[in-house]
Amino acid sequence: MRTILITGPGGSGRTTLAAATALTAAAEGTNTLVLTTDRTDTLGAALGVRTGPAPVEAAPRLAAWRPDPAQDFREDLTALQDRASTALDLLGASRLDPEELNPLPGADELALLRALRAAALSESYDLLVVDLPPLPQALALLALPEELRRYLRRLLPPERQAARALRPVLGRLAGVPLPAEWLYETAARWDLELAAVEAVVADRDTVVRLVAEPGPAGSDALRAAGLGLALRGLRTDLVVANRVLPEASPDTWLAGPVAQQRKTLEEWREKYDVRPVAHLGRDPRGADDLTALDVPGADRDIPVAPLEWPVTDRIGEDGVLVWHIPLPGAIRDELDLVRRGGELVVTAGRFRRVVPLPSALRRCTVAGAALRDGELSIRFAPDPKLWPQSR
Repeated sequence: MRTILITGPGGSGRTTLAAATALTAAAEGTNTLVLTTDRTDTLGAALGVRTGPAPVEAAPRLAAWRPDPAQDFREDLTALQDRASTALDLLGASRLDPEELNPLPGADELALLRALRAAALSESYDLLVVDLPPLPQALALLALPEELRRYLRRLLPPERQAARALRPVLGRLAGVPLPAEWLYETAARWDLELAAVEAVVADRDTVVRLVAEPGPAGSDALRAAGLGLALRGLRTDLVVANRVLPEASPDTWLAGPVAQQRKTLEEWREKYDVRPVAHLGRDPRGADDLTALDVPGADRDIPVAPLEWPVTDRIGEDGVLVWHIPLPGAIRDELDLVRRGGELVVTAGRFRRVVPLPSALRRCTVAGAALRDGELSIRFAPDPKLWPQSR
């Protein structure tokens, strides 16, 4: 299944264009599902339907889905209480009834991730269009599966589960209680679910489509988005320039905004594949307006180069291995690198990622780094104590 993740600055029209993208793809003959967690149901209003916790038909070959975070939250917490019943009883804790549970902050994001996984496993659709939150929240959301899995592996290492049979004995020897089996089982289940979501986001058929209005604010947002997405290894297939004003307008007041948009579009086209969408003069509502926007649909023919972090072998020439990390828009003074065991902590501006080192680089020490033309090159020198020695 092809997946298009659509995001952009708040107010850029990303939800409307997600609806238009899905409608265009369905009209082209692609079985499509469009997914959102927007509580105001902007997606449903644009499509002319009421979305809910189950997919509803919005047009031929098109279904729309808005999962209910409250329902998912209640089910998850109730299940957690059941698994921890022994510990709760020992503490004399009082159970929470599902009716009194209200979703906490973050429930929407977790519901969207769960729905993303469920949709990817479905065989009913060929295309999944996801209406993500605005850019800052979207970037944090896309990072969530990887980050949560890393936390789980550190707090409850999977290798410790092998000692289940010895846990009572080890507990008596150590004089302290060891984590209950239900905790490891819960962590293992969460790890599997998060891994499935992470696989969808990292899949070669998954792309990010950015929506922005051509102007200074849109340019700033795209610059930040490009850096954040690159640090996560995510690929952008298109930039949709929304609400583009007509060039031949008789209104002289529009001359300034039109000239500014024209200049911005020229700058964007130097870096991205840009698809302009004309301003309709009104808020699009219904299938006719969405069709009039003339947005690209699945666009399977758009070439999207894989975003790779290759390692170059320069041991024979310079005695180092070089790890190349594309970071478009990065600023040298805002870059920071920290080696932490078998991981590298990369900070670029307000974005940060902890990445495992490739196996060859784990046997090396960091020998320097340089940022040039939007690419960070990190040099690693083989550690004589760990590097295989030739005889």
